[in-house]
Amino acid sequence: MLAGAALGLASVCTAAEYTALPRAATLSTPSGDVQGTLMVPLPLGCAPVALIIAGSGPTDRDGNSKLAPGANNSLKMLAQALAEAGIASVRYDKRGIGASARAAASEAQLRFETYSGDAAAWVHQLRQEGRYSSVTVIGHSEGSLIGMLAARAAKADGFISLSGPAERASLLLRRQLDSKLPAELAQANDRILSALESGKRPATLPTELQAIYRPSVQPYMISWFKYVPSQEFAKLRMPALIVQGTTDIQVGAEQATLLHKANPASRLVLADGVNHVLKRVPADMGQQMASYSNPALPLAPAVAGAAIDFIHGLPQRACR
Repeated sequence: MLAGAALGLASVCTAAEYTALPRAATLSTPSGDVQGTLMVPLPLGCAPVALIIAGSGPTDRDGNSKLAPGANNSLKMLAQALAEAGIASVRYDKRGIGASARAAASEAQLRFETYSGDAAAWVHQLRQEGRYSSVTVIGHSEGSLIGMLAARAAKADGFISLSGPAERASLLLRRQLDSKLPAELAQANDRILSALESGKRPATLPTELQAIYRPSVQPYMISWFKYVPSQEFAKLRMPALIVQGTTDIQVGAEQATLLHKANPASRLVLADGVNHVLKRVPADMGQQMASYSNPALPLAPAVAGAAIDFIHGLPQRACR
């Protein structure tokens, strides 16, 4: 394990060697186009590329969710930092979100495999272009599990988990909700999650839990709860990096330790004082919540540095 506070600072604290040029990127699918942004380092050359996958809910390619006011731009900042270090990247709006809204016919038709399949298709597309010396998948939060599945399926050159859980999503959801719900609703929540974990739709839904477990989202949850991230991470045979902030209020540092234990060949970086949106923020709830909507707060240097050092350390191939 390496301490994230010092890792890679040389990569991000010196003057940028490259400038970044954003371009439109599109993944064409039978049900609609998935839209993204290709960030190209200039001057152009044979460069590594990273596919950046956003987290859960209505989170867009830049790392911003419409559930929170304002923007934090964490993934946009990561793409910028990579480009300035000579690494290209693609980040994209998942189906049903932002510019890719039309690629999802309805919420009821979405499955977890829809997202992991799209990510794998992006990897294949980037490799087939022949312009990149390596392809790394970077997944943030829920995007970490999506990225694990995609990296394995598409045989990516490397994988990076940012703030990624190790435990099954239903266990984390149960833990989060049960402590906040009255006893009767907590029991109902357990029954609902148990049904979804077994691949069944719950027989009844209390009114108070309708928004979370609405019928249209249940098929997605059933498909999502099948996967245990630590088990999927153990299956990876490419180089892997785990980056986890120590002041993350959504995913605790113990999750990163569990991931690393599942795949001891991976590299673990605990970034001191870094939160879930990859910014340096103390463990104060007011400052934490404000950081989710503050685009002026910079990306933590330890996060960018760890990713840059890892990608540059991968074996590189000649471009066509």
